Amino acid sequence: MSFRFTKRIQNTPKSFIREILKVTQDPSIISFAGGLPNPSLFPIEALQEAARETLATAGARALQYSTTEGHAELRAWIAARYERRGVTVHPDQVLITTGSQQCLDLLGKLFIENGDEVILERPSYLGTIQAFTMFEPRFVTVDLEEDGPNLEQAERLLATGRPKLFYAVPNFQNPSGLTYSKAKREALGALLRKYPETIFIEDDPYGELRFSGEHHKPLYAYTEGHSIMLGSFSKITVPGFRLGWMVAPPEIIRLAVKAKQAADLHSSTFNQFVIAEYLKRHSIDDHIAKITERYGAQARAMVAALEREAPEDVTFTRPEGGMFSWVTLPAGKGSCMDLFNLAIEQKVAFVPGMPFYTDGTGQDTLRLNFSNASEATIDEGITRLCRCMKDFLSASQTA
Repeated sequence: MSFRFTKRIQNTPKSFIREILKVTQDPSIISFAGGLPNPSLFPIEALQEAARETLATAGARALQYSTTEGHAELRAWIAARYERRGVTVHPDQVLITTGSQQCLDLLGKLFIENGDEVILERPSYLGTIQAFTMFEPRFVTVDLEEDGPNLEQAERLLATGRPKLFYAVPNFQNPSGLTYSKAKREALGALLRKYPETIFIEDDPYGELRFSGEHHKPLYAYTEGHSIMLGSFSKITVPGFRLGWMVAPPEIIRLAVKAKQAADLHSSTFNQFVIAEYLKRHSIDDHIAKITERYGAQARAMVAALEREAPEDVTFTRPEGGMFSWVTLPAGKGSCMDLFNLAIEQKVAFVPGMPFYTDGTGQDTLRLNFSNASEATIDEGITRLCRCMKDFLSASQTA
């Protein structure tokens, strides 16, 4: 039977990482492929306690349909949390979503029509590329430098007045692990104020996970409110609850609520109540401190192993937080998919860089996740991977 599928779903790529994760189900493979939080840090007992209390004191409400906007107590907590980071947010500006990934789908429905320009970082988060591709935009990109986006490129694109959206991950970016400096935030904020036709989307799932250096204010603080912030409980509590949020001007929230009602009515009432109860009974700051201490040790183990084992002409980022490091091989040496196949033979996995680009480039890059492996496993995995890199680069020279 012939099914008449839409062009947009046929043109949307499958999640590359989800496909790779199927390959890494073999427990003998050391995987740096997934963007997975460390499950040993999940606050399981505390969430069990919060779930029991929720059922005992608010069982009927927590198990009932709820408002699309989300649990009022949780929205108030999110708004207050932003106050601590130097930005003023009213709870009415907060929409609870089914993971921050749903925010991308909702914003695509609100803003992107066929052929609309959308600015992305280069490289960019592949989940955004997948979500926005559904709405058939024209992607334009800005190169990421060590301290943030190339501002000359950004202004050239913004000055045309064509881009509807500018999507970025300013803190410990996925995939690169890079973070915008304070100076770049201020300068980009000034550009966004100068060209207000383009809405800036600040995706920040990793911002609380800083293990070295100093925290920076969200870019929202520099845009006079003409931007949108996305956040998530996945990295600071557990990903399985699928709870995220959007902060936006009231007129955007109003239409996002309408789009969410059409999609799923509301995010899980029970999960929202449980997270709210957990936050009331426990210090999220203490929990985040445990996460960052662990991730810091894991990141240092990865950087140390790369410094020791990587070929001289291979470069990599040294993240101050988050979950990823980005590796760049010498240009023109072949596709990292070939390196991936070599690495799988040696029981180690990574994500080739191509899916993080919209133009088919990135063959000489790869992403490594350090948050879901012990220091000893990281050391062994990087040793294996760098051995494969040397073989790969040597083969390219003799080809």
